[in-house]
Amino acid sequence: MNLEVISHPPTSGQKPEFVFVLLHGWGANYHDLSSLPPLLDLPPCQYLFPNAPYPHHQVPEGRAWYALENNNQGIKESVDTFYRWLITLEDRTQIPLSKTIVGGFSQGGAMSLDVALQLPVAGVCSLSGYLHFEPKPDRNPFPPTLICHGINDPVVPIQGAREAKQKLEAVGVNVEYKEYQMQHEIIPIELNVVRDFVLRQI
Repeated sequence: MNLEVISHPPTSGQKPEFVFVLLHGWGANYHDLSSLPPLLDLPPCQYLFPNAPYPHHQVPEGRAWYALENNNQGIKESVDTFYRWLITLEDRTQIPLSKTIVGGFSQGGAMSLDVALQLPVAGVCSLSGYLHFEPKPDRNPFPPTLICHGINDPVVPIQGAREAKQKLEAVGVNVEYKEYQMQHEIIPIELNVVRDFVLRQI
C-alpha cells in the first residue's frame, strides 16, 4: 500500500529544520488536521499529513487506518505500511528521524504510539488516542511521548488514556500526560502544550 500525503512547507519560507507527521482519526481524512500549522506556530517545521489507506465503511471521503467495526481488520498491513513509510522518510525530506515528530488524533494517535515508539524519532504525540497493542520493554529506548485526552470524551473514554500511560511507563516510556475538560476534540490550550513539547524535543 502507498500513502497519499499532504505536505505543508515551513510558513517562514525557510528550509525546514524538522518534520511533524500528523495522522487523522477514523472516518476523517488527511484534510482533517491540515488546518493546524498556523495554530501550532512552528515556523521552521514541515508538516506531513498522510491519508489512511482504507475507505471508511460509512463516511463518504472518510478513511480508516483499520476497520474498528470489523475486529481491527487491516491493522497489520496498515502498521507495516506506515512503518515502512517512516523509515524511508529521511530520503524524501533530507531530515533525519531524530528531527521528526510523529503524532495523531484518535485512531491516528493509536497508530502513532504503535509505530513511532519502534523508531528513533524525536517524539510521539497521541491526542485523544488509545493503545491497540501491548507495550513490551524490548522496544527500548523509546522516544519521549505526549498523551493528551479529554475527561469527557464519549468516543475514546478517558480510562483508555490512563491505561495507556500506565502501560507505557511500565515498559520505560517517558510519558508527559495531560487531561482536559473536553470531549473528543482538539482545543487551543492543548495545541500550546503540543507546541511546547515539540520545541523541547527538537
